[in-house]
Amino acid sequence: MPTLSAPDGTVLTYHQSGHGAPLVCLPGGPMRDSAYFGDLGGLDAHRTLIRLDLRGTGDSAVPADPAGYRCDRQVDDVEALREHLGLDTFDLLAHSAAGDLAALYAARHPERISRLVLVTPAAGSLGLGEEPDDRAAAAALTAGEPWHPAALAALEATKQGVFDFAGFAPLIYGRWGAAEQEHVAQRATQAHPELAGLYYADGAFDPEATRPALAALAAPVLVLAGAYDGSPNPAFAARIAAAFPSGESTVLPAIGHFPWVGESAGFVPAVREFLDR
Repeated sequence: MPTLSAPDGTVLTYHQSGHGAPLVCLPGGPMRDSAYFGDLGGLDAHRTLIRLDLRGTGDSAVPADPAGYRCDRQVDDVEALREHLGLDTFDLLAHSAAGDLAALYAARHPERISRLVLVTPAAGSLGLGEEPDDRAAAAALTAGEPWHPAALAALEATKQGVFDFAGFAPLIYGRWGAAEQEHVAQRATQAHPELAGLYYADGAFDPEATRPALAALAAPVLVLAGAYDGSPNPAFAARIAAAFPSGESTVLPAIGHFPWVGESAGFVPAVREFLDR
Protein backbone atom coordinates (compact mmCIF):
# COMPACT_ATOMS: atom_id res chain seq x y z
CA MET A 1 0.00 0.00 0.00
CA PRO A 2 1.44 3.41 -0.95
CA THR A 3 2.11 5.90 1.81
CA LEU A 4 3.16 9.49 2.26
CA SER A 5 4.19 11.66 5.17
CA ALA A 6 1.90 14.43 6.38
CA PRO A 7 3.49 17.77 7.33
CA ASP A 8 3.49 16.76 11.00
CA GLY A 9 5.18 13.45 10.21
CA THR A 10 2.08 11.23 10.42
CA VAL A 11 2.30 8.42 7.86
CA LEU A 12 -0.80 8.36 5.67
CA THR A 13 -1.91 5.48 3.46
CA TYR A 14 -3.93 5.69 0.28
CA HIS A 15 -5.44 3.00 -1.94
CA GLN A 16 -5.46 3.18 -5.72
CA SER A 17 -7.69 1.16 -8.03
CA GLY A 18 -9.37 1.35 -11.40
CA HIS A 19 -8.63 2.95 -14.75
CA GLY A 20 -8.70 6.44 -16.16
CA ALA A 21 -7.98 9.90 -14.86
CA PRO A 22 -7.38 10.12 -11.09
CA LEU A 23 -10.20 10.93 -8.71
CA VAL A 24 -9.13 11.60 -5.12
CA CYS A 25 -11.79 10.35 -2.67
CA LEU A 26 -12.19 11.60 0.91
CA PRO A 27 -14.24 9.39 3.27
CA GLY A 28 -16.88 10.58 5.71
CA GLY A 29 -18.05 8.98 8.92
CA PRO A 30 -16.60 11.21 10.22
CA MET A 31 -13.28 9.38 10.34
CA ARG A 32 -14.38 6.09 8.77
CA ASP A 33 -11.91 3.83 6.95
CA SER A 34 -11.98 4.61 3.24
CA ALA A 35 -12.66 0.90 2.53
CA TYR A 36 -16.39 1.63 2.80
CA PHE A 37 -16.19 3.34 -0.61
CA GLY A 38 -15.49 -0.02 -2.28
CA ASP A 39 -15.36 0.64 -6.01
CA LEU A 40 -17.98 3.40 -5.70
CA GLY A 41 -20.60 1.37 -7.51
CA GLY A 42 -18.31 0.59 -10.44
CA LEU A 43 -16.96 4.11 -10.90
CA ASP A 44 -13.46 2.61 -10.91
CA ALA A 45 -14.17 1.25 -14.40
CA HIS A 46 -14.01 4.87 -15.60
CA ARG A 47 -11.70 6.59 -13.10
CA THR A 48 -8.63 5.71 -11.07
CA LEU A 49 -9.92 6.02 -7.53
CA ILE A 50 -7.40 7.27 -4.97
CA ARG A 51 -8.94 6.64 -1.53
CA LEU A 52 -7.18 8.42 1.32
CA ASP A 53 -7.31 6.80 4.75
CA LEU A 54 -7.56 9.81 7.02
CA ARG A 55 -5.07 9.91 9.89
CA GLY A 56 -5.84 7.32 12.55
CA THR A 57 -8.16 5.35 10.27
CA GLY A 58 -7.69 2.39 7.95
CA ASP A 59 -4.01 1.80 7.35
CA SER A 60 -2.90 5.34 8.22
CA ALA A 61 -0.94 6.01 11.39
CA VAL A 62 -2.24 7.62 14.56
CA PRO A 63 -0.94 11.19 14.93
CA ALA A 64 1.28 12.03 17.88
CA ASP A 65 -0.94 15.00 18.73
CA PRO A 66 -4.72 14.30 18.89
CA ALA A 67 -5.34 17.92 17.90
CA GLY A 68 -4.25 16.86 14.41
CA TYR A 69 -7.58 15.11 13.90
CA ARG A 70 -9.41 18.44 13.67
CA CYS A 71 -11.04 18.83 10.27
CA ASP A 72 -9.35 22.08 9.29
CA ARG A 73 -5.93 20.70 10.20
CA GLN A 74 -6.42 17.72 7.91
CA VAL A 75 -6.54 20.10 4.95
CA ASP A 76 -2.74 19.88 5.00
CA ASP A 77 -3.01 16.09 4.60
CA VAL A 78 -5.03 16.48 1.41
CA GLU A 79 -2.52 18.97 0.05
CA ALA A 80 0.34 16.61 0.95
CA LEU A 81 -1.40 13.85 -1.02
CA ARG A 82 -1.73 16.12 -4.06
CA GLU A 83 1.95 17.00 -3.92
CA HIS A 84 2.89 13.35 -3.42
CA LEU A 85 0.88 12.33 -6.49
CA GLY A 86 2.49 15.08 -8.56
CA LEU A 87 -0.84 16.56 -9.61
CA ASP A 88 -0.96 20.25 -10.47
CA THR A 89 -4.77 20.12 -10.35
CA PHE A 90 -7.11 17.23 -9.62
CA ASP A 91 -10.71 16.08 -9.39
CA LEU A 92 -11.94 15.58 -5.83
CA LEU A 93 -14.86 13.57 -4.44
CA ALA A 94 -15.94 13.78 -0.81
CA HIS A 95 -18.73 11.98 1.01
CA SER A 96 -20.81 13.06 3.99
CA ALA A 97 -18.62 14.52 6.79
CA ALA A 98 -15.73 14.83 4.34
CA GLY A 99 -17.77 17.48 2.56
CA ASP A 100 -16.50 19.85 5.24
CA LEU A 101 -12.90 18.79 4.67
CA ALA A 102 -13.28 19.27 0.92
CA ALA A 103 -14.89 22.69 1.34
CA LEU A 104 -12.07 23.83 3.59
CA TYR A 105 -9.49 22.51 1.12
CA ALA A 106 -11.25 24.33 -1.73
CA ALA A 107 -11.24 27.57 0.27
CA ARG A 108 -7.53 27.28 1.02
CA HIS A 109 -6.35 25.87 -2.32
CA PRO A 110 -8.96 26.90 -4.90
CA GLU A 111 -6.48 26.78 -7.77
CA ARG A 112 -5.77 23.08 -7.23
CA ILE A 113 -9.26 21.69 -7.87
CA SER A 114 -10.45 20.87 -11.38
CA ARG A 115 -13.88 19.56 -10.38
CA LEU A 116 -15.44 18.85 -7.00
CA VAL A 117 -18.11 16.23 -6.28
CA LEU A 118 -19.80 16.42 -2.89
CA VAL A 119 -21.84 13.27 -2.25
CA THR A 120 -24.59 13.74 0.38
CA PRO A 121 -22.26 16.20 2.17
CA ALA A 122 -22.21 17.89 5.54
CA ALA A 123 -21.80 21.67 5.42
CA GLY A 124 -21.05 22.92 8.91
CA SER A 125 -17.88 24.49 7.50
CA LEU A 126 -20.15 26.73 5.43
CA GLY A 127 -22.38 27.60 8.36
CA LEU A 128 -25.21 25.50 6.93
CA GLY A 129 -27.23 22.83 8.70
CA GLU A 130 -30.33 20.74 8.24
CA GLU A 131 -33.76 21.92 9.35
CA PRO A 132 -35.23 20.33 12.52
CA ASP A 133 -37.79 18.26 10.60
CA ASP A 134 -35.61 17.17 7.68
CA ARG A 135 -34.81 13.68 8.96
CA ALA A 136 -38.40 12.96 10.02
CA ALA A 137 -39.70 14.11 6.63
CA ALA A 138 -37.20 11.88 4.84
CA ALA A 139 -38.11 8.89 7.02
CA ALA A 140 -41.78 9.34 6.11
CA LEU A 141 -40.98 8.79 2.43
CA THR A 142 -40.38 5.07 3.00
CA ALA A 143 -43.36 4.49 5.30
CA GLY A 144 -44.70 1.70 3.10
CA GLU A 145 -41.61 -0.50 3.42
CA PRO A 146 -41.89 -3.61 5.64
CA TRP A 147 -38.77 -2.63 7.58
CA HIS A 148 -40.00 0.88 8.28
CA PRO A 149 -41.75 0.52 11.68
CA ALA A 150 -38.77 -1.15 13.37
CA ALA A 151 -36.29 1.26 11.79
CA LEU A 152 -38.36 4.27 12.84
CA ALA A 153 -38.55 2.94 16.41
CA ALA A 154 -34.77 2.56 16.47
CA LEU A 155 -34.37 6.12 15.22
CA GLU A 156 -36.75 7.44 17.88
CA ALA A 157 -34.78 5.54 20.54
CA THR A 158 -31.75 7.72 19.81
CA LYS A 159 -33.59 10.57 21.54
CA GLN A 160 -33.32 8.52 24.74
CA GLY A 161 -29.63 7.84 24.18
CA VAL A 162 -30.04 4.37 22.64
CA PHE A 163 -27.88 4.31 19.51
CA ASP A 164 -28.49 1.27 17.30
CA PHE A 165 -27.17 2.19 13.88
CA ALA A 166 -28.03 -1.18 12.34
CA GLY A 167 -31.57 -0.75 13.62
CA PHE A 168 -32.27 2.56 11.90
CA ALA A 169 -29.82 2.09 9.01
CA PRO A 170 -32.59 1.27 6.49
CA LEU A 171 -33.78 4.87 6.87
CA ILE A 172 -30.27 6.16 6.17
CA TYR A 173 -29.89 4.02 3.04
CA GLY A 174 -33.47 4.47 1.87
CA ARG A 175 -33.75 0.75 1.12
CA TRP A 176 -32.68 -2.49 2.73
CA GLY A 177 -31.38 -5.16 0.40
CA ALA A 178 -28.46 -7.55 0.71
CA ALA A 179 -25.93 -4.92 -0.42
CA GLU A 180 -27.08 -2.40 2.17
CA GLN A 181 -27.07 -4.99 4.95
CA GLU A 182 -23.53 -6.07 4.07
CA HIS A 183 -22.38 -2.45 3.96
CA VAL A 184 -23.74 -1.88 7.46
CA ALA A 185 -22.13 -5.08 8.74
CA GLN A 186 -18.73 -3.82 7.56
CA ARG A 187 -19.18 -0.60 9.52
CA ALA A 188 -18.34 -2.36 12.80
CA THR A 189 -14.68 -2.66 11.79
CA GLN A 190 -14.47 0.60 9.81
CA ALA A 191 -16.04 3.23 12.07
CA HIS A 192 -14.15 5.26 14.67
CA PRO A 193 -16.83 7.11 16.65
CA GLU A 194 -14.31 8.09 19.30
CA LEU A 195 -12.65 10.38 16.74
CA ALA A 196 -15.79 12.26 15.70
CA GLY A 197 -15.50 14.80 18.50
CA LEU A 198 -11.86 15.44 17.64
CA TYR A 199 -12.73 15.95 13.95
CA TYR A 200 -15.37 18.50 14.92
CA ALA A 201 -13.44 20.04 17.82
CA ASP A 202 -13.94 23.70 18.67
CA GLY A 203 -12.26 25.96 16.16
CA ALA A 204 -12.54 23.57 13.22
CA PHE A 205 -14.91 25.85 11.31
CA ASP A 206 -15.02 29.56 10.58
CA PRO A 207 -17.85 29.95 8.04
CA GLU A 208 -17.47 33.73 7.91
CA ALA A 209 -13.97 33.23 6.53
CA THR A 210 -14.60 30.10 4.46
CA ARG A 211 -17.55 31.26 2.40
CA PRO A 212 -15.87 34.44 1.09
CA ALA A 213 -12.71 32.46 0.34
CA LEU A 214 -14.71 30.12 -1.90
CA ALA A 215 -15.36 33.05 -4.25
CA ALA A 216 -11.92 32.27 -5.71
CA LEU A 217 -12.96 28.72 -6.62
CA ALA A 218 -13.44 28.57 -10.39
CA ALA A 219 -13.98 24.81 -10.46
CA PRO A 220 -17.47 23.41 -11.09
CA VAL A 221 -19.03 21.78 -8.03
CA LEU A 222 -21.68 19.05 -8.00
CA VAL A 223 -23.67 18.39 -4.83
CA LEU A 224 -25.27 14.97 -5.13
CA ALA A 225 -28.31 14.24 -2.95
CA GLY A 226 -30.46 11.17 -2.40
CA ALA A 227 -34.21 11.73 -2.54
CA TYR A 228 -34.66 9.71 0.68
CA ASP A 229 -31.78 11.30 2.58
CA GLY A 230 -32.57 13.61 5.46
CA SER A 231 -29.11 15.09 5.77
CA PRO A 232 -28.83 16.65 3.32
CA ASN A 233 -32.28 16.43 1.79
CA PRO A 234 -32.65 17.80 -1.76
CA ALA A 235 -33.51 21.32 -0.58
CA PHE A 236 -30.50 21.44 1.73
CA ALA A 237 -28.27 20.11 -1.05
CA ALA A 238 -29.40 23.00 -3.26
CA ARG A 239 -28.45 25.46 -0.50
CA ILE A 240 -25.00 23.88 -0.26
CA ALA A 241 -24.52 24.13 -4.02
CA ALA A 242 -25.47 27.81 -3.93
CA ALA A 243 -22.53 28.48 -1.59
CA PHE A 244 -20.12 27.79 -4.47
CA PRO A 245 -19.67 30.14 -7.45
CA SER A 246 -20.22 27.31 -9.95
CA GLY A 247 -22.27 24.92 -7.85
CA GLU A 248 -25.17 22.73 -8.93
CA SER A 249 -27.16 19.96 -7.27
CA THR A 250 -28.57 16.71 -8.57
CA VAL A 251 -31.08 14.44 -6.84
CA LEU A 252 -31.01 10.67 -7.27
CA PRO A 253 -34.44 9.07 -6.80
CA ALA A 254 -35.26 6.28 -4.36
CA ILE A 255 -31.91 6.36 -2.57
CA GLY A 256 -30.46 7.71 0.66
CA HIS A 257 -27.10 8.68 2.12
CA PHE A 258 -24.92 6.06 0.36
CA PRO A 259 -26.03 6.32 -3.28
CA TRP A 260 -23.39 3.97 -4.72
CA VAL A 261 -24.44 1.01 -2.52
CA GLY A 262 -26.81 -1.51 -4.05
CA GLU A 263 -28.47 -0.28 -7.22
CA SER A 264 -25.96 2.36 -8.33
CA ALA A 265 -27.13 2.81 -11.91
CA GLY A 266 -27.95 6.47 -11.27
CA PHE A 267 -24.89 7.35 -9.22
CA VAL A 268 -22.14 6.39 -11.65
CA PRO A 269 -23.65 8.13 -14.71
CA ALA A 270 -24.33 11.30 -12.71
CA VAL A 271 -20.73 11.50 -11.49
CA ARG A 272 -19.29 10.55 -14.88
CA GLU A 273 -21.36 13.11 -16.75
CA PHE A 274 -20.23 15.86 -14.43
CA LEU A 275 -16.56 14.92 -14.45
CA ASP A 276 -16.37 14.34 -18.20
CA ARG A 277 -18.10 17.46 -19.43
